[in-house]
Amino acid sequence: MMKQVKPITKELLKRCADEFENNSANRALACAASKSELSDISFCDTAARKLDMTFSIDLCDSKVTWQKASGRCWIFAALNILREVAAKNCNMDRIELSENYIAFWDKFEKINYFLESVIDSADLPVGDRTLDWILQGISDGGQWDMIVSIIKKYGVVPLSAMPETYQSSNTRVMSRMINRKLREYAIELRSIVSQGKEPWERKEEMLTEMYRALCICFGKPADTFDFEYRDRDKNYFEDRNLTPETFYKKYIGVDLADYVSIINSPTTDKPYGKAYTVKYLGNVVEDSVRHINVPMDDLKAMVVNQLKDGEPVWFGSDCSKFGDRKLGIWDQDSFLYGEMLGGLTFGLSKEESLDYRDSAMNHAMVIAGVNFDENGLPNRWKIENSWGEEAGQKGYFVMSAKWFDEFTYQAVVHKKYLPEDLQTALSEEPKELEPWDPMGSLAGE
Repeated sequence: MMKQVKPITKELLKRCADEFENNSANRALACAASKSELSDISFCDTAARKLDMTFSIDLCDSKVTWQKASGRCWIFAALNILREVAAKNCNMDRIELSENYIAFWDKFEKINYFLESVIDSADLPVGDRTLDWILQGISDGGQWDMIVSIIKKYGVVPLSAMPETYQSSNTRVMSRMINRKLREYAIELRSIVSQGKEPWERKEEMLTEMYRALCICFGKPADTFDFEYRDRDKNYFEDRNLTPETFYKKYIGVDLADYVSIINSPTTDKPYGKAYTVKYLGNVVEDSVRHINVPMDDLKAMVVNQLKDGEPVWFGSDCSKFGDRKLGIWDQDSFLYGEMLGGLTFGLSKEESLDYRDSAMNHAMVIAGVNFDENGLPNRWKIENSWGEEAGQKGYFVMSAKWFDEFTYQAVVHKKYLPEDLQTALSEEPKELEPWDPMGSLAGE
């Protein structure tokens, strides 16, 4: 119990009640709030009208994908970019790649990563914060470097080679049961290590059991497959006995190692211009996650340069703030929450929002375009989402410049767009952040 407390008194309660009752506006707001969603009654149409779905640079208009009831946004965002490359290489209007294939191998690698982490932390006592973090188990979420690791190791397949299943699109129950079993494995592995025995043989048995469970839920990934398609000119093509690796090399061919994760985290623990990684964050154990922290103006400049060269951008943000899923907008000025809540003011800076756990990355999407004002500065951004065509404007969203600055935390750009003073951060040893750092939160989705 706290050493000094000051309980709520009857006098304080009376003052609060009087203040509310004596203001007719409060009573009117309460009437509105009693029957409607707060975001709806706070909506400011005047501000939202400025977010026109017309852009100076507009790179994508493909039919959007739908991650359904899963946290695979980071996979969908990456494959939404790569499918544009594949379609162009095949002279097609559209091609779909298999998110299920990537998710299978991501889950399997995460299970191995979990077991390795349990072994690595076996000397930590129950109740230790790091051990508690590990024992949360695995999730659908991930980071850019994690999808690079999966594609590098397992390749990519078209959707026809591994379609969605009910479980791949609705992961809640499956994930809950996998994590329950993983915690049981953790008890066993910690016991083996505490006895001074080698855990590796038993760990491989655990992986075999989990592989079986994943095949039941996702389907067994194909070792080889046939790829058949018609191009824009109605020409028919068939390519037999492809592997996921040869398909990626032949039809996509992008060297993902050339792309860099840049973040904007204006917190005192992360000086700009430096590289960072996050402890116990990853899927493929032989790889790691790396970010370079940069000022927001630098991040935007690199994103704009890549868009100007005709290439969309994978990015991570906090999509839970000031958004309307139906209209497809993100913008602080379009929601008058303070006014609707009796005159509250909200003044957290981006740094304070991160430090005090008000905001963190929770969704990855694609920046598909940008509009410039009369001074050549971005004033709104076109976003390709993965929530299906019913959300936004046929699945596309528009994001205000103000929202982008405050709630965008990460973007992935080709390393050629990094200024010269940031090139050294590509090769330097990254500082290791704690597992619960906000810059790793997207992987916990």
